[in-house]
Amino acid sequence: MVIHSAHPRYRTNIHAMKIGVFDSGYGGLTILSKIRQQLPQYDYLYLGDNARAPYGTRSFEVIYEYTWQAVNWLFEQGCRLVIIACNTASAKALRTIQMHNIDPTTQRVLGVIRPTVEAVPAITQNGHIGILATPGTVASNSYVLELEKTCNLSPAPCNLKITQHPCPMWVPLIEAGEQQTDGATYFIHQDLDELLAQDPLIDTIILGCTHYPLIQDQIDQYLAGRGIRTIAQGEIVAQSLEDYLTRHTDIREVLSTDGTCTYFTTESATKFQSSASRFLQADIAAQHVELP
Repeated sequence: MVIHSAHPRYRTNIHAMKIGVFDSGYGGLTILSKIRQQLPQYDYLYLGDNARAPYGTRSFEVIYEYTWQAVNWLFEQGCRLVIIACNTASAKALRTIQMHNIDPTTQRVLGVIRPTVEAVPAITQNGHIGILATPGTVASNSYVLELEKTCNLSPAPCNLKITQHPCPMWVPLIEAGEQQTDGATYFIHQDLDELLAQDPLIDTIILGCTHYPLIQDQIDQYLAGRGIRTIAQGEIVAQSLEDYLTRHTDIREVLSTDGTCTYFTTESATKFQSSASRFLQADIAAQHVELP
């Protein structure tokens, strides 16, 4: 592993256990922001593998390899708990990493899909669920499988009709800072129309990509008056993490609590800082790191 010597401070105290947050790009910053609002006392490390993004078009094997490299790097920096704040990585790599790569007595890795779907049955009124996500996440069927699993485990009757729709243009537009343009509006409306054409009875739409909160207002405005609720992941994941730490005192008690957050990227630190400010609505300092 190669680290640029221009940033000698990047090595952290391994005895100060932190919460790591990983995404292939910038969208995970929306998850991190909500987590820090919910749990401001903990110390966080954010890693964006921006140089190799997007993950959505890559094979299962490549996504798994890249995700494990990032998660393992966060472990090496003193993170006891890592949140994979990326739907594609959660869909295609999380389960394998949990089962084969970590020591569950000392390391924990969580994703964003399961807590999201666990919130759905209490929100929908008629069981008609729409999922908007990247092509990679849609192709994985991870939301469908997790929703079906949640439904099967429910003690109450649970009949869901699940409809997925990929939105290949949304992430590029958001990362280019063009989400407010007429072109973005065209694609947002087109994808929503295509989803609802498949099932006009949808009353709940999962925004299955961590970038999508940046256009949630535009989505909600277009859907106004139709009785459809959109679900972004940030607040749900943050609440789920708080519940997890309440139940797992062995993890909570070793986490450091200085309220800090450090940002790393495999891309140019300057470019990351500029783009990240749009997601966080605040200026940050970032450091560059190279993964194997």
